[in-house]
Amino acid sequence: MAGKADPLAEYKRRRDFSQTREPKGKAGRKPPVKERLAFLVQKHDATRLHYDFRLENEGVLLSWAVTKGPSADPEDKRLAVRTEDHPLEYGTFEGTIPKGQYGGGTVMLWDTGWWEPLHDPAEGIAEGKLHFILHGARMTGGWALVRMRARKGEKRENWLLVKERDDDARDDGDALLSENEKSVASDRTMKEIAEEKGETAQGKRVKTAKRTASTRSGKRAKSSGPPRFQKPQLATLYDTAPEGADWLHEVKFDGYRVLAAVGGGKTRFFTRNGHDWSDKFAVLQAPFAEIGCDAALVDGEVTAASKTDNSDFSALQKVLKSGADLTFHAFDLLSLDGDDWRDSPQIERKERLRSLLSDLPKGSALHYSDHVRGHGPEVHTRVCKAGEEGIVSKRADAPYRGERSKNWRKVKCTKRQEFVIGGYSPSDKKARPFASLLVGTHEDGALIYRGRVGTGFDQDLLDALSARFEKLARKTMPFESVPKERAKDARWLTPSLVAEIEFTEFTDDGHVRHGAFIGLREDKEASDVTLESRPSPSRKKAASSRKKTGEAKKEKTPSTAEKLERAEGESGDRILGVRISHPDRTLFEEQGVAKIDLARYYAVVAERMLAHAARRPLSLVRCPQGPQKACFFQKHASEGFPEAIRTVPIAEKSGEKQDYLYVEDGSGLVSCVQMGTLEFHVWGSSIDNLEKPERMIFDLDPDEGLGFAKVREAAWDMRARLSDLGLQSVVMATGGKGLHVIVPIERRAGWDRIKAFARGFATVMASEDPERYTATMSKEKRKGRIFVDWLRNERGATAITPYSTRSRPGAPVATPLAWEELDDLEAGNTFTVRTVIDRLDDEPWPQPPRQSVTKAMEKAVTR
Repeated sequence: MAGKADPLAEYKRRRDFSQTREPKGKAGRKPPVKERLAFLVQKHDATRLHYDFRLENEGVLLSWAVTKGPSADPEDKRLAVRTEDHPLEYGTFEGTIPKGQYGGGTVMLWDTGWWEPLHDPAEGIAEGKLHFILHGARMTGGWALVRMRARKGEKRENWLLVKERDDDARDDGDALLSENEKSVASDRTMKEIAEEKGETAQGKRVKTAKRTASTRSGKRAKSSGPPRFQKPQLATLYDTAPEGADWLHEVKFDGYRVLAAVGGGKTRFFTRNGHDWSDKFAVLQAPFAEIGCDAALVDGEVTAASKTDNSDFSALQKVLKSGADLTFHAFDLLSLDGDDWRDSPQIERKERLRSLLSDLPKGSALHYSDHVRGHGPEVHTRVCKAGEEGIVSKRADAPYRGERSKNWRKVKCTKRQEFVIGGYSPSDKKARPFASLLVGTHEDGALIYRGRVGTGFDQDLLDALSARFEKLARKTMPFESVPKERAKDARWLTPSLVAEIEFTEFTDDGHVRHGAFIGLREDKEASDVTLESRPSPSRKKAASSRKKTGEAKKEKTPSTAEKLERAEGESGDRILGVRISHPDRTLFEEQGVAKIDLARYYAVVAERMLAHAARRPLSLVRCPQGPQKACFFQKHASEGFPEAIRTVPIAEKSGEKQDYLYVEDGSGLVSCVQMGTLEFHVWGSSIDNLEKPERMIFDLDPDEGLGFAKVREAAWDMRARLSDLGLQSVVMATGGKGLHVIVPIERRAGWDRIKAFARGFATVMASEDPERYTATMSKEKRKGRIFVDWLRNERGATAITPYSTRSRPGAPVATPLAWEELDDLEAGNTFTVRTVIDRLDDEPWPQPPRQSVTKAMEKAVTR
């Protein structure tokens, strides 16, 4: 290893920098990006192909050569040979090292991002166990490096790179490599890099796809083409604008959401779903050619050009048909000249975008979308009076994420959203081909009828829609149900068209009132259309709905806050004797749940929760700054933990013992909250008999797009199949998108038997009904199916604890259910810290039966 005086001495000794273009570098920290440590992997075709795994630490890149490449399967333990430390500048190197030089061959920048050590890295390296979380483009979640015992005479330092068991683990570990064969920086193959094809010349450094592994030198990276499409960030609908100077407020434009990718002398325009609409927006090529950069990815909205900034979707559709002028309102910057800006705060991205567009000529069709900082409600009022659709409020310090986020909030002036057209009512007037549209939204896998829309059409639009309807005609009703008086003479359509509708309110039946047709949304998929704003039900219906979901058992009950205040031992910022620091820190903003509220919640549910969590090894999901910031798993003890969080030594597969966490009482749970815990995951066995599990658990995990109704059906099916074998089960909403079906068992069989039975049972389900189920984690095999996850049934695996919160928006709680409640459940994340309290008087799970997995049962699932 490198000496203390110069940690890069060995690196420099091995290389002739007059022959190789690898960076000479020097030890030292680059300017930090939010104090994050760089992580990267370089695919290296030298004497033999391998992957160089590098972690930034103390001014250098710690390096390991992973001979077979990383695997996302926790069962795979990949050999990682420790090599010399590399300079930080090596994190942007991609090219060819000349033959005859050390490491001669092609180098690809295969992954970049940042890493989060779960303990002191220096101690981990010294002890031979380094646990960390990766935030890369390809490698994510928990990982570990474990040093192997050196054999006699062995000079090299051998480690194992292992994936932790978490949501990022995969059954097909090698898919991580086979699905990612191009550079994360230049989108080139190894062959293209070796042949000097693509964006960079041989040996020249490239800008990485992650800003954390690049610097802003001010020099432009030459680009041969526009950047690739990235998923846009989406806003969450709110009724009111947020207050405070932490928020920026922009006009919500009424057009098509578009990403403009500039590069190589041209611009490509992508819709929010990644469709290339460059031909439709060809008139915008000229204004984008005038901005002063070589490459950029700009987020914005395209509207019909007008003398004012007011936008109108109907006008936009007419403009697209006529070929008239368009306006691009630019409001965010994702990348510029090779630098990725998505991790930068919102306010910094906007300032850089403003600077980029500042020299455009007067009258340009490319506009910078300005904002007002703070005064959200006042801005909303002014914008609505001006006749705009609404505002979008954005948190000033938040990064850009390609998903729907509460850091972006849309606040509309009128009720307006997309609906799917599923049919129409015929007209008795000769000139009018239809009287009204029948529209709906997708909920839990079904198309739900949302009413009729009969205004907003001129004759041209009526004729155009009628022509499209002819090709979509079908005999069967696409909706789950429609009132008889509406269905009587209706004409049904394949539900593929999306209409934007403006309306005054929802009726008690959840139907739109006074709906007006605005236009078709060609940029949105019908399958993605769900309700943005929920109908406001009548008082009677609201009470009935709350009863089903546990929100209230009767119309008049004490509030959740009042019940929490009664928790034994509460006094100021002390809960069950545990002092809560930063008690007012908001953890779940939408629900108004602060850290002190969460501590009170766990004090109240402690008795119920400890029945499933006490004296069991714990894995905690800690989010010290709240769920919006970095979160990490922790299962081993570390310094600074309160005494109420206890430890027990447990032998791991290597034979060495590690101190695992567990709790015994409510003070232990509250102490975990004080340490920033938002999730509790437990083993299936207790510390007094670790090798004999007390329960078997199946996680029903649906593929994206499958409605919750399919998950409910799968749970009932699993219950029946288990019952046929002689096993009784209980069911739990996970606080996520699925359900857990749990089989309580006596402590007789060991982990290997229970794991084999669970795997066999899941495999039989999948083989007997392959259209509905899969027993394989692979995302490819999960398409359109439910993954019957049996992997939690092995030693060391954990599952979410009943009554535990989840570190997700909405403060959802993993909640035990009675089987008879299942049919009324709308989702796996229905229950929250504000609603679970009302359920505690009734135990939904019966007394666990005395049952065991027998040899006859094992035989039945191994056929």
